[in-house]
Parts: sequence; C-alpha cells; structure tokens
Amino acid sequence: MSDKPRSRMAEQVHAYRRRLAAAGGQEVLFQLPRETVAMLDAIKERQGLRNRSQALMQLIEQKGATTQHTT
Repeated sequence: MSDKPRSRMAEQVHAYRRRLAAAGGQEVLFQLPRETVAMLDAIKERQGLRNRSQALMQLIEQKGATTQHTT
C-alpha cells in the first residue's frame, strides 16, 4: 500500500470523525460477548433500526427512563 491511499483514507476518517463530533456524536469501540451482540442484533431487527448503535441507545434510554421513575 502506498502512502497516498493511506493518506487519503486517514483524511476520510478524520473528516468522518469531525462530522460525527459536529453532530454531537463520538465513535467508541466495544468488546462485547457474542450473546450481547446477538441481543443487539435482535433488537435492531425487531425495531427496524439501521444499526447496533441505535439498539444500544434504545437500551440506555430505557434504563435512564426506568431509573428516573424509581428515584
């Protein structure tokens, strides 16, 4: 691989991360058990979500709503 494609790819990743940050997001890498990933995939399919991130956000928001109701 030459430096130019790597450099172009690095620029694209940097631009993606800038757009993500501008939208209030941040990229995070998780290591999860297969069973947890399967659960996220099931939620994603059942809810018609685009990706696992949306499934995870749904779980977090539900937990937050549950916590707020119990305090």
